[in-house]
Amino acid sequence: MSQNSQSDTQEANRLPFEPSRNRKKAEKRDEQDSSSEPATASKKDSARKSSPKRAKGSASSGIPEEVSRRMVKRMALFCGIPTAFGVSSFFVSYFAVTQGVKLPTTAVLLVSLGLFGLGVLGLSYGAISTSWDESNPKPNGFLGWKEFSLNLGRMKEAWAEAREQSK
Repeated sequence: MSQNSQSDTQEANRLPFEPSRNRKKAEKRDEQDSSSEPATASKKDSARKSSPKRAKGSASSGIPEEVSRRMVKRMALFCGIPTAFGVSSFFVSYFAVTQGVKLPTTAVLLVSLGLFGLGVLGLSYGAISTSWDESNPKPNGFLGWKEFSLNLGRMKEAWAEAREQSK
């Protein structure tokens, strides 16, 4: 099996917005091909542009619209609820103080800080616990723990690969 067919198979298996694994090597290979055979390289470029995978445009350059919508919904849920509680903690503590309850200001600060911190964590968890596969319309459950572990594994692999390539 040639390298081009292997890379085509790898690209077919990866997610639409997942970076290609050997981008630097592929760019160098394209530069060498274009310097030695200019006519062949232009044919390859035109074939790539006309392929149905490239015709989607935004799917190959960023997060697909469907996946983005799912991420926003999850992020709004997992970030919005703790943040709303964080804001409401100020009103609740103010009401309690006006009714004569003695609340230490540090307790109010720590409670609100903790809730806002949960909101920030909810943003990350909402994005990572979303199904990144366009063809998977059903969410994996309310909490999305399976998707979270799958996507976190993918991120760890990408970080390890980037670390190896930088060396």
